[in-house]
Amino acid sequence: ISMVLGKDYVLTFQEAGGDVFDGVRERLAKGKGRIRSRGADYLVFALLDAIVDHYFIVIEEMGDKIENLEEQLFVSQPSDSITLEIQELKKTMLRIRRAVHPLREVVSRLEKVDGGLIQDATVNYIRDLYDHVIQVSENIEIYRDMSWGLMDMYMTTISHRMNEVMKVLTIMASIFIPLTFIAGIYGMNFEYMPELDEPYAYPLLLIVMALLVLGMIFYFKRKRWL
Repeated sequence: ISMVLGKDYVLTFQEAGGDVFDGVRERLAKGKGRIRSRGADYLVFALLDAIVDHYFIVIEEMGDKIENLEEQLFVSQPSDSITLEIQELKKTMLRIRRAVHPLREVVSRLEKVDGGLIQDATVNYIRDLYDHVIQVSENIEIYRDMSWGLMDMYMTTISHRMNEVMKVLTIMASIFIPLTFIAGIYGMNFEYMPELDEPYAYPLLLIVMALLVLGMIFYFKRKRWL
């Protein structure tokens, strides 16, 4: 949105349809507040104030979105689409940042306009508006950093999940390696294996294998690997 401020008029131009000036139009139509009794400079302030108020709403929605994404990242199975949501959030925050930065410069310059276009009474409102713009800018930087941190958090979560999977697979492999070794020995086709002639060799072997499994599980738990 572009604005032209004259002594007794204000012109606004915008590239796309739709705006956030319904509240200003309503105040003009009903003659409420100072907007009818003040000059064009106060109208410019009212229009800019409506824009800044809308940014507060947008930023609050972005904050809620970030909190929602953080909650999704801490569930056991975050959806794969969350990366797309994070990327879209980062793009949105970047667009808002690019829009607010020049607005801060505009409001700052309005405080110092010469030629009587800005009345002294309106300057106080503009200073207050500038403080709000600074607050918006600071919130944008905070949420922008948080949105960038979401991707790092997602990668950390995925890495943690992979580590847990690898941990389980490693423990299972560690348990089955000695069992496979024992089974491999007695699976060899030697002609003479004295243990095979023992009537209780098979159940004893199963008991030994079971004790090995239980012993390794106990060891892993003692080491807090399970």
